[in-house]
Amino acid sequence: MDFLQRLARALDRPLFPWKRLIMGFSIGEYLLETFLTLRQYRVLQKPVVPKVLEHEVSQEVFDKSQDYGRAKARYSLVNNLWGLVQNLAFIQFDVLPKMWDFAGDILLRFAPEGFRGEISQSIVFVLAFVLVNQVLSLPSSIYHTFVLEEKYGFNKQTPKLFVTDLIKSNILSVVLIPPILAGFLTIIKKTGDQFFFYLWLFTSGLQAFMITVYPIFILPLFNKLSPLEEGELKTGVEALAASLKFPLHELYVIDGSKRSAHSNAYFFGLPWKKHIVIYDTLIEKSEKDEVIAVLAHELGHWHEGHTTRLFGITQVHFIYIFSLFSVFINNASLYSSFGFTLQRPIIIGFLLFSDVLSPTESVIKLLMNILSRRYEFEADAFANRLGHKANLARSLVKLQIQNLSTMDADWMYAAYHYSHPILSERLKALGWTPEEKVSKEEEPATAKATGRDEL
Repeated sequence: MDFLQRLARALDRPLFPWKRLIMGFSIGEYLLETFLTLRQYRVLQKPVVPKVLEHEVSQEVFDKSQDYGRAKARYSLVNNLWGLVQNLAFIQFDVLPKMWDFAGDILLRFAPEGFRGEISQSIVFVLAFVLVNQVLSLPSSIYHTFVLEEKYGFNKQTPKLFVTDLIKSNILSVVLIPPILAGFLTIIKKTGDQFFFYLWLFTSGLQAFMITVYPIFILPLFNKLSPLEEGELKTGVEALAASLKFPLHELYVIDGSKRSAHSNAYFFGLPWKKHIVIYDTLIEKSEKDEVIAVLAHELGHWHEGHTTRLFGITQVHFIYIFSLFSVFINNASLYSSFGFTLQRPIIIGFLLFSDVLSPTESVIKLLMNILSRRYEFEADAFANRLGHKANLARSLVKLQIQNLSTMDADWMYAAYHYSHPILSERLKALGWTPEEKVSKEEEPATAKATGRDEL
């Protein structure tokens, strides 16, 4: 605590150039992303199929994959530039204090006197902030879904479903943000200099609550979960779970095909009660043994303790963030640099602190991706030890072809962005050599190439 207090005093200097510093961070992050994307773009121009995939991937499919990858890279360059322009405009034109004053005016006009104050104003401010950012990102989202994905045959969303999802997401924001933000701010106000510890307890409890509530109340708003039908697949999965002493409570199939043919499988739940979810597209496009191999990989994460370790790392990360926030929460120079000379709203301080923290968060992202890729190799090795090597490899190759996924990557780009190893690395680590063709030469199935990772 003495160190944090000394750090707080050192950073709270009247002429400290906070605005220039944060603008510099935004520009630096954009330049880094652009540099990495351009490196990856060169890889996406290669005309030759990687050797480990040449038996499975035709030149036509590879060319389509490369073309799709280049289209996504060009999209990201433009989208990142648009994000940079927004960030710099928000800073240069003092948008935050204007939005804060707007939130106060709304409360003065429409809210009873008892509902005014910093917490109520913060809730209105955050909801308005979310809405503004959503409006600014809407053209990009529409283009990505209905132009880029549509061009390559991956989009299955209708405009009606897109709008419906948008409305549901906004309703959830209105329902969830006020109580969560009120709890966040109340803890800071009531617990003084020790707020970071209580805030960590609050976020940990919130995580456990959301793990319980999400599949019951939130997920059904967007997707339908149905019990897996009786049959060989269910029997095989239950036998796999029993052999590992995995606390399986229920097996579900999710209707992922209503938005895309993207395939995946995952589990969720509390330590003593887990649920496995299999995408209907995975069942449709894979053999029974291949689906079981995919789940052997997923359960490998549980058996090897990856989920527990990542949860522990998340808790340490929360403590690190909240402890550092205690340094900035009363930093007068930080607030005044952004137009808050008479007030120091906690939520504003947290947003500005997040911008200051962005360089270290980039380093943490890099380290977490390195760890995640290591865990993916370990989960593959676990499935291999259970005798699922061939089926897992076949499933990986099928998904690669169906989704036109990137088949090669620049090492720097992959290190920073990829939480999973590329397919060629995974097949090499598995020691897999194809003995026969895994899948037919056909047009890649419709799939969403972004979002949840495969396996």
